[in-house]
Amino acid sequence: MAYLIAGLVVVSLASFIAVIVGTAMGSGTEDGFSRGLWPIVLMLPLFALPSAMLLTIALLIISNVSRRSGNRTS
Repeated sequence: MAYLIAGLVVVSLASFIAVIVGTAMGSGTEDGFSRGLWPIVLMLPLFALPSAMLLTIALLIISNVSRRSGNRTS
């Protein structure tokens, strides 16, 4: 699950960089961000970063529960 969280964060950061570079190169002029893969690139961080945060919380809960159950049996 940790690799999934890291992957979501890396992909989100890459899409941020892609939008910055695309804007600097003039891709956003004349409604350029509404065509091609740009809508996906623009929306990806809106879903990936909150998902990564929820998965981080879930990972913390799962690891604490497993540690507690391991301490009870020993």
